[in-house]
Amino acid sequence: MKKCLLPIVLLLAFSVSAQKMSKNKKAITASVEKHKAELIKISDAIWAAAETAFEESESSKILADYAEKNGLTVERGVANIPTAFTATYGSGKPVISILGEFDALPGISQKASPVKEPYEEGAAGHGCGHNMFGTSSLAAAIAVKELMEAGKLKGTIKFLGTPAEEKFFAKVWMVEAGLWDDVDVNLSWHPSAGIEADVQTGLSLIDFIVEFHGQTAHASADPWNGRSASDALELYTSGINYYREHILPSSRIHYHIQDGGQVVNVVPDYAKLWVRVRDPKRSKMLPTYERVKAMAEGAAIMANVDYEISLVSGIYETLVNRSGGEIMQNNLELLGPISYTEEETAFGKAIQKATGKPEVGMDSQIYPLKETEENPGGGSTDVGDVSWNVPNINLGVTVAPKDTPWHSWAVVACGGMSIGHKGMIYASKALGMTAVDLFENPKMVTEVKEEFKMRKGDEVYKPMIDGPPPIPVSKN
Repeated sequence: MKKCLLPIVLLLAFSVSAQKMSKNKKAITASVEKHKAELIKISDAIWAAAETAFEESESSKILADYAEKNGLTVERGVANIPTAFTATYGSGKPVISILGEFDALPGISQKASPVKEPYEEGAAGHGCGHNMFGTSSLAAAIAVKELMEAGKLKGTIKFLGTPAEEKFFAKVWMVEAGLWDDVDVNLSWHPSAGIEADVQTGLSLIDFIVEFHGQTAHASADPWNGRSASDALELYTSGINYYREHILPSSRIHYHIQDGGQVVNVVPDYAKLWVRVRDPKRSKMLPTYERVKAMAEGAAIMANVDYEISLVSGIYETLVNRSGGEIMQNNLELLGPISYTEEETAFGKAIQKATGKPEVGMDSQIYPLKETEENPGGGSTDVGDVSWNVPNINLGVTVAPKDTPWHSWAVVACGGMSIGHKGMIYASKALGMTAVDLFENPKMVTEVKEEFKMRKGDEVYKPMIDGPPPIPVSKN
């Protein structure tokens, strides 16, 4: 008897939620459902294209074309970035923006299968779910546009197609170009392994390149005539690794050797590595960055070579907004959890088995709003820079099974099938419904903006970039 009652109880709960949903919010969900088949096609096309930072020409075009098709005014190539664009509709205040990303990660191509199997050997893959991110956010903007077109909402909706989040952080240049200057509140989401209104900060970081220049020589016949750039690189990385013991527990240092020499019988005259420093607070990250930069000089002196340091980019931690989080949380509770079929649950468990995780399946619950922001996640995002310039409301939605390793083939697999599709459609509805609240309730906008001012305080935003965005040279 108990087994029969549970679905009835859940059905009643969903019915109550639906009854509480306003007409405009019901219109948002109806719009997303109306576009659902096309949204899945778009997401799958971006998933298959899997283009990396600043090279997302096909992915950007797919989204921008769809925005134009649905009546938004599109401006392409904004902020001097060919794959960045805006899509707007309406006029006047409030101006609510929604972010969309669409870049992939190199080397993790994967079929929509729970067994590791590349879609294209050596190619990129959407291990962070950005094929769903951009598609879902645009769908929310279109749903709001349709309400405006029907005279149900007043103001401006603005979708921002933002490339290169995984590397280079294009939003920093987009902020500098003033693309959020007229925005009252920004909405964002990110694919996740659970559903929650995200009120946790991320990590600030800075990226830089260190290059060492020495003198070649025969590695056996006359090595005394050589000055090894590779020696300097090894001394430098050793220094970084010893330094790890003495940094704050919250800080992180990563490096990737990009060139350590070419052949064994030549003393290398060139070496290069990419270094990254992180911390939950930019103010604590910067001293560590200065110390790690100074170590490069020490390594160069010991190896008797020259060195140079080039800033790539840097980003702020996310400035959270609990007032906005509460608005989003209410809409998650109206929507209820995501339901999964037996086949989807089995797929999730197979992913967990393949990655050595407990085979518990999908996490469909809606998490309560966290009480504090004391435990930031390990990731970083250039949404942080947006959040220091305009109030930001963030959301996480399930697109992969519980405990799935992120930035891995496992997330790519889920993003190309129905588990990812369901999370994408859910996020569209939550974003659109939250936008409705902001358009309909000026008091909510005021409260969100007041909290933003309070949290930002007297700190002046200073972008961590030097020069134009590093757009790759066309291969054509």
